[in-house]
Amino acid sequence: MTDSTLGTPAQLRDPNYTPALYKAVPLGIQHVLAMFVSNVTPAIIVAGAAGFGFGSNSPDFPELLYLIQMSMLFAGVATLFQTIGMGPVGARLPIVQGTSFAFIPIMIPLVAGKGVDGLAALFGGVIIGGLFHAALGTVIGKIRFALPPLVTGLVVTMIGLALVKVGIEYAAGGVPAKMSGAASYGGLQSWSAALVVIFVTLGLKFFARGMLSVSAVLVGILVGYFYCMAIGMLSFESISGSWERSAAFALPVPFKYGFEFSIAAVIGFCLMAFVSAVETVGDVSGITKGGAGREATDDEIKGATFADGFGSLIGGLFGGFPNTSFSQNVGLIAMTGVMSRHVVTIGAVFLIICGLVPKVGGVIRTIPIEVLGGGVIVMFGMVVAAGISMLSDVNWNRRNMVIFAVALSIGLGLQLEASGGGANALQHLPDTLRILGASGILPAALIAIVLNLVLPEDLASEATEEVSGGMQGHGTGSLPGK
Repeated sequence: MTDSTLGTPAQLRDPNYTPALYKAVPLGIQHVLAMFVSNVTPAIIVAGAAGFGFGSNSPDFPELLYLIQMSMLFAGVATLFQTIGMGPVGARLPIVQGTSFAFIPIMIPLVAGKGVDGLAALFGGVIIGGLFHAALGTVIGKIRFALPPLVTGLVVTMIGLALVKVGIEYAAGGVPAKMSGAASYGGLQSWSAALVVIFVTLGLKFFARGMLSVSAVLVGILVGYFYCMAIGMLSFESISGSWERSAAFALPVPFKYGFEFSIAAVIGFCLMAFVSAVETVGDVSGITKGGAGREATDDEIKGATFADGFGSLIGGLFGGFPNTSFSQNVGLIAMTGVMSRHVVTIGAVFLIICGLVPKVGGVIRTIPIEVLGGGVIVMFGMVVAAGISMLSDVNWNRRNMVIFAVALSIGLGLQLEASGGGANALQHLPDTLRILGASGILPAALIAIVLNLVLPEDLASEATEEVSGGMQGHGTGSLPGK
C-alpha cells in the first residue's frame, strides 16, 4: 500500500520526484535488499563450476571474493546508467540492474573445471556480447515480432529448468562433495539447512506483507545461516578467517583475467542478449504501467536496452557478469507506489560501496552451500514459473503446440543428455557448436524462432487431435500481430 506521507499522488508517479532524504534512503536500500541474493548468486555458481575452492583457506578464495565484489559494484554502475542516464543510454526510470541468471547455462560450459583459466574466454564473450546487446537498442522495436510469448516463455522456462539441478546439488552439500563421493552429501544435516531456508521463505511469501514478503529469500537465508551456526555447520573461526582474509577496500582491476576471443562464448552471449533485451522491455513496461499508469515510450525502451548492454560491457572489462533489469524490483515499485528514479539511485550507490569493500564479499562467502541451495531452489523455481506465466499468453493451437513440442524436446533433451557424463550426443561436432548445443537453451530458442517465422498461420485452424493425443490446448492468449 502506498504511503501518502511520501508525497502527493502526482509526485509519486513522477520519476524525477525525490522524497525527503530520511525516507528516500530506506526506500533505496529496500531495493537492494530485494535483489541482493539474486545478484551475487551467479558469481558463486560460476565459481563453483570453474572448480574454485570455497573455504577461506582455499587458494581460490581471493578470486571468488573478487567475482562477488564485481557483481555488486557493476550492478550499481549499470543501475546508475538507467536512473541518471548518459546521452541516449538509460531509460531515466527507477530500473534496478543486476547479474542475469539467463547467461548461467552459457557460462557454466565455458568455465567447467578450468579454474581461473576459463575466465578469459568468458569475459571476452561478456564484453562482445554487451556491445551487441547495446546495439540491439537501435532495433529492439523492429525485432520484437520475432520474440512472441511462445518463444520468450519457452526460453525462460528452459533457463529455469537448466538451473534447478544446481539448487538440488547445493542443498545436498555442493558439487565438490558430490564429485568426491563424500558420505555427508545428501545427508540429513545438509537437507535440514536447505529446508529451513525454503520453509521460512515460503512462510514469509504467503503470510507476511510489505518488505518482509519482498525480501523473503534474503530473510530465509539469514535464518538458515544462524541455524547452521546453532547446529555446528558453521563456526566462528571460519567467519573470522573469511573476514580477516578480506581487504577493507579494493578497486576493480581492468582485464584481471585477460581477454580471449572464443566463438562459442561470443555466439552464446549474443544470442542470449536477445532474451535479456526482451526481458528488459517487459520490465520497463511493467514499471511505467505499475508506477505511472502509462505505456513506456520508445526512447525509454531504447535507453534501457542501451544501458543493459553498456552495463554488461563495462562490467566485463573488470570481471563483472552480464547485467539485466531485475523484475522483483518492478513489483516493489508497484507495491510502494514510489516511481522516483532518485530513490533507486541511492540504492545503486549503496551497491557500489559494497562492491568496493571486499569484506562484504567475505561475509557472503561464509554462507554454507546448503543454505544457498535452499535459496536458489526457490529462485530458480520462480524462473520456471515466470516462463510458464509467459506461456499462458499463448494461443495453444496446433501450430504453436508443434513449435513448442519440437523446440522443447530437442533443447531439453540435449541439455539433459549432456549433463549425464560419458559420451556426448554432440561429441562429433566442433567445440563451438558442441558447447552451444549442450546448453539446450540456444537450440530450443533458434528452433522456436525459425519455426514461428516460417510455419504458415493457417495451420492454427486445423485439428490438433493427431498431434496432442486428444489433449487440446485451451490458452486464452494469442500471439501478437506481425
